[in-house]
Amino acid sequence: MEDFSLDELVRDNIKRLKPYSSARDEYKGVTGDMVFLDANENPFENGVNRYPDPQQRDLKAKICELKGVTEAQILLGNGSDEVLDLIFRAFCEPNKDCIITLPPTYGMYEVLANVNAIGVLKIELDDQFNPKVDEILQSANESTKLLFLCSPNNPTSNSFEAKDIERLISGFKGIVVIDEAYIDFSNAESWISRLVDYPNLIVTQTLSKAYGMAGVRLGICYASNKIISVLNRIKPPYNVNALTQIKSLERLSVPEEVSTEIQRILKQRDWLSLELETISFVTHVYPSDANFILVKVDDANRRYSELIAKGIVVRNRTTQPLCENCLRFTVGSQIENIKLITALKEL
Repeated sequence: MEDFSLDELVRDNIKRLKPYSSARDEYKGVTGDMVFLDANENPFENGVNRYPDPQQRDLKAKICELKGVTEAQILLGNGSDEVLDLIFRAFCEPNKDCIITLPPTYGMYEVLANVNAIGVLKIELDDQFNPKVDEILQSANESTKLLFLCSPNNPTSNSFEAKDIERLISGFKGIVVIDEAYIDFSNAESWISRLVDYPNLIVTQTLSKAYGMAGVRLGICYASNKIISVLNRIKPPYNVNALTQIKSLERLSVPEEVSTEIQRILKQRDWLSLELETISFVTHVYPSDANFILVKVDDANRRYSELIAKGIVVRNRTTQPLCENCLRFTVGSQIENIKLITALKEL
C-alpha cells in the first residue's frame, strides 16, 4: 500500500503529546550493584517493591524468538482490551470518527468505541459467517479509521478466508485490526508474517487462550515500527506488572508444554463435535477453528437454564445477530466434556 500515510490517521493531539518518562525509562544502564533512589520506591525487598520494566524487555525478547519479529514491532498490554483501547485513543477522534465491526463478533470492540465516543458501523457477516467484502469497502469513508476482523471469530468459531482478508487490508484506507486470540487452535497462518507487506495492519494476540494464562492478563500487539511507536507514546508507563512479566516469561519458555495442551484441546474438540451431533435437540454443530464450538439448538434459553440447573455453565448467544438459538461450548477437559455430553443426553 504505497499510498498509505500513517501520519494522516494519528490524532493531532497524539502527535503533539510529550510522552511521560518514568524513572525506569530514564535509567537504562546496568542494575547489578546500583542503589536505586530515583523512583520513590519502598527500599525493603519483598519481590515486588520495585517498579517493573516499563518496556518488558526480557518478555519481548522471548516473544521475538518465538514469533520471528523485532522488539520494535511489539507492544504489550494489560490484556488485549488495553491494547485495543490504546488503538482507539491513538487513531480515532471522539464524536467524529467511526469504526467498522462485523457482527456477530467480540463485543468489546463496540464497548470500547462507546467509551471513546466513536461511532460504530456494523456490517453483519453473511449466512456462512464470512465478511461481505464489497459492502465493507464501499461503506468506508475518510472518517472510518479502524476495521476489526476477529479471525478465528468469536462466537462463530470460523476463520475468514485469506483472500477476503487480503482484499480488505489492501482496499481499506484506515487501519485493519486482526484479532487472533484463537489463532493457535487454527490451521490458518498468522497475519504477523505479513506485517512488512501491509503498513496499515495490526495483529493482536493473547496468552489467555492457548497459553492458559487468562489470570495474568497479557495482550500482545504486533504492527509496524511506526504504529508501535505511536502506541508507546500513550501507554501507561508500568501497564504490565512484574508478576505478569515473570509468569508469562516462564510459560513462553516451555513451548512444548503449550503445544501438548493445544493438541489435547483439539482432540477433545473433535470428540465433542461428534458427540454433540448425536443430541436430539441439537440442530446444527458449526465447524470450529477455535477452542469452543457454536451449536444451534431447539430453544437456547431453555437449554441454557437446564444446564445451569445441572451445574454446567455455557454461553447463550441467542441474542447475537445470526445466532438465534445458539449456545457456545468451550472445550473443557476430558472429564468436563463427558459431564457436558452426559447432561445434554439427560435433558
